[in-house]
Amino acid sequence: MTLDVSVLTGLAPQPAPDRLRDPSYVVVEADAADRLAYRRLRDEVFVREQELFAGTDADAVDDDPRAVVLVARSGDGEVLGGVRIHPASGPDGLPPARDLGWWRGSRLAVAADARLHLGVGAALVRAACARAEAEGALRFDAEIQAQHRRLFERLGWQVRAERLLHGRPHLLVDFPVTRIQRLADATKAPLGGLLTELAAGVPAGFLGDDGSPVPGSDLVAACDAILPAMVERDPEWAGWCSVLVNLNDLAAMGATPVGLLDAVGARDASFARRVLRGLTDAARAWGVPVLGGHTQLGVPGQLAVTALGRTTAPVPGGGGRAGQRLRLTADLGGGWRRGYTGAQWDSTSHRTPEQLRSQAHVVPALAPTAAKDVSMSGLVGTTGMLAEASGCRAVLDVAAIPTPAAAGTADWLTCFPGFAIVSAEDHPHAGDLPDHLDTAVCGELVPGTGVGLRWPDGTVTDAITHTVTGLGTAS
Repeated sequence: MTLDVSVLTGLAPQPAPDRLRDPSYVVVEADAADRLAYRRLRDEVFVREQELFAGTDADAVDDDPRAVVLVARSGDGEVLGGVRIHPASGPDGLPPARDLGWWRGSRLAVAADARLHLGVGAALVRAACARAEAEGALRFDAEIQAQHRRLFERLGWQVRAERLLHGRPHLLVDFPVTRIQRLADATKAPLGGLLTELAAGVPAGFLGDDGSPVPGSDLVAACDAILPAMVERDPEWAGWCSVLVNLNDLAAMGATPVGLLDAVGARDASFARRVLRGLTDAARAWGVPVLGGHTQLGVPGQLAVTALGRTTAPVPGGGGRAGQRLRLTADLGGGWRRGYTGAQWDSTSHRTPEQLRSQAHVVPALAPTAAKDVSMSGLVGTTGMLAEASGCRAVLDVAAIPTPAAAGTADWLTCFPGFAIVSAEDHPHAGDLPDHLDTAVCGELVPGTGVGLRWPDGTVTDAITHTVTGLGTAS
């Protein structure tokens, strides 16, 4: 008979983990147990070791449900380090009621025995940057102790200011968030090189506009194609949007629509009927006749529409100048189109024909010097095109931009918003606008290029660092 001695004596004590022999860990979002371990680690580092706080380092951010905690967890489940990211607190230290897209990283703590050779701190910072952008951050910053400057600069952060905090030297550092720049580069940057030869035929002052005055007449023409993938995926919605985007182009120039022409490609008659159903429903809603067009069967789904309108005084997209104010007029009603969350806001399919048709009167009521409808490059990209055509830089006040309650700021600034007009003005508008629209001055044109975002603390960050299309000024 044998006896398991451990029954009597207990298991032999296990040595503390050797971080140099077993350096493996993963960075994950903290669960409830991880959060408790992270709070204990914060207490050990910031209260006991560094004596930055007396008693506790807890603050209001810990109670903000939007705050995300990321931890580095070893193979045996131990929390080696952690960091939290959250909407930046106001001057009073309280989390903001509305998330403007300004996020902050804070309380980066790493266990003493995990600080050498493991790169836990760097891994947490990288993960925090990626997660902040995924949460909709358009600005991401942090206040760090000055001795960590090299680490953050090596990871791409930029020092903005120095200050004393808790009696210690700290640095205010920014991480460049490039979401808007990437969108502009992907959708608009190639245009200058592609369209140079065609630019000679554009009427003077209207280079870069979505619509164009027809020489020798009071007609304005606009033409838009719908992405083939969207035609295949959602043919009725594609048909509706083909009318919407073209009439928006006319509305931005102050033109009254008079007719549409369509070009449809489809694999068969059944599919073509679905595309045309959406198109004809939209044409009836806006009260604009389809004058003719072309239909081709036996081909992949394709759709383009041309719209004609009339005005004796078309408003250019490049008529702004430095010193003018920027205004956004938009329909904030509706919601994200199913299947296009964060990319397409549907403000039109639930509106009455009277409401839809009234949107053609917005630009004449505003009487701006420049106007553009917000396109697939989003509000910031479209504003950048208006500024580029005007030979200026645009600065948008993030907190002043009319935004739906159900849309995150980053998504709203980069999505196709249904109906939205950005315009430049010397004086406030005098005319009446449809009741279902919101309007507000939310920026200005200044000397320079690109688009800046101005935050509640007065800081301006670059959303677009150069021209959007490369087409240059319109005149």
